[in-house]
Amino acid sequence: LNAAPGRAPRQRVRFLPAPAPGGGGAVELVATRVPVLADHPLVRGPRFKKLKMGAGHRLDVKASGVFVLGIGHGNKLLTDLYNCHLTKVYIVGGLFGKATDDFSDTGNLVEKTTFDHITREKLERILAVIQGTNQKALLMYSNIDMKTQEAYELAVKGLIRPMGKSPPIITAVRCLQFALPEFQLEIHCLHETQQYLRKMVHEIGLELKSSAVCTRVRRIRDGIFTVDDALPRTQWNLQSIQEAIRNCQLKVETELEKTL
Repeated sequence: LNAAPGRAPRQRVRFLPAPAPGGGGAVELVATRVPVLADHPLVRGPRFKKLKMGAGHRLDVKASGVFVLGIGHGNKLLTDLYNCHLTKVYIVGGLFGKATDDFSDTGNLVEKTTFDHITREKLERILAVIQGTNQKALLMYSNIDMKTQEAYELAVKGLIRPMGKSPPIITAVRCLQFALPEFQLEIHCLHETQQYLRKMVHEIGLELKSSAVCTRVRRIRDGIFTVDDALPRTQWNLQSIQEAIRNCQLKVETELEKTL
């Protein structure tokens, strides 16, 4: 922001001495517009010394993907979006055959196991059980009577979600790739942490009479924001950020109006 073109300094009228028209060394005072020195960059210093920023749903050091920030008035919008309890989507990679102390492939090795008996059908069966269990939890924490017209209308719009704090809830999970010993999942969830997803991969390995570690956690969607809205490191400049804010403004207003 400080590198952007600044506004022109304010002007003030001063009466400065100038040679009189008749000559002869006479001097008269002439009204002249001069810039206000208090507005000069060397006097004023940087225009922006402090900028209020807020972080949305956090990402830990081993995760990547969409990370939402709020600037200025956007901090209030971040809070409003947080109160909408929107779903986040992750791509999670797993590796069968070993277990570590922190459930990631970079942790300290705890044990090695066989995995030749695992098939995609067995994996998808476990995923279906996980999704079914979490759907019951979603209904329980949504505080909505499932026999009412309101519940039906919310279900049609896909707006059934916890309206307060709840444990992590998996709203959908499916297998994207399966090539032993590696696999990849797409997980839709609420109120999760990245470490919770790594532990979930570990527990899937246990359910399949084996073990598994998490190789990657990448958030591809955070509520209404997707990877397409995100700016890579090479585009962290004023013009790109201003354009990203303008492009997302309508999406944010629409979602808040629909949900809140």
